Amino acid sequence: GRTDGFFGDARVKIPLPQSLQSAEQLMRMVGMGGTADELILTMNRAAEAAVPEAKKLLVDAVKTMTVRDAKGILTGGETAGTEYFRRATSTQLRARFLPIVKRSTANVGLAQTYNRYAEQGARFGLIKKEQANLDAYVTEKALDGLYFMIAEEEKKIRRDPVGSASGIIKKVFGAIR
Repeated sequence: GRTDGFFGDARVKIPLPQSLQSAEQLMRMVGMGGTADELILTMNRAAEAAVPEAKKLLVDAVKTMTVRDAKGILTGGETAGTEYFRRATSTQLRARFLPIVKRSTANVGLAQTYNRYAEQGARFGLIKKEQANLDAYVTEKALDGLYFMIAEEEKKIRRDPVGSASGIIKKVFGAIR
């Protein structure tokens, strides 16, 4: 949810949809790279604006966790907790992220133009359906980025439970001050 949380992190930075990448190259060749850059920045800022919506749902997922869920996380693979969060929250997060993403991209003319042409392209099978709407694409990429970052933290905790726990405690108490 912070500035450059997506845009500044190559691991989760949202690129233009595959269907626009060749157009991006052409735009850059004819001096319109700034327009492509604006769209990429807007998509990433939209994801950054949406992510804070996850906090309450993730906390609720912990509160409603069953003993069976907890056991599965403890005995599961290195991202079992992340997989639990994805199952428990992705539908609700998608519904919360999408309106935020739409508001963020609404002011970018290229996003609206893309949606018009891409929807027609999808009807003819020229573009994958999931890439035919920029807002839906950004929403999915934001979810992917969120769960990726959760998985990275989970892996650190599993590798060094004691050290990670003290780091988490420091973050919590540091935030309270």
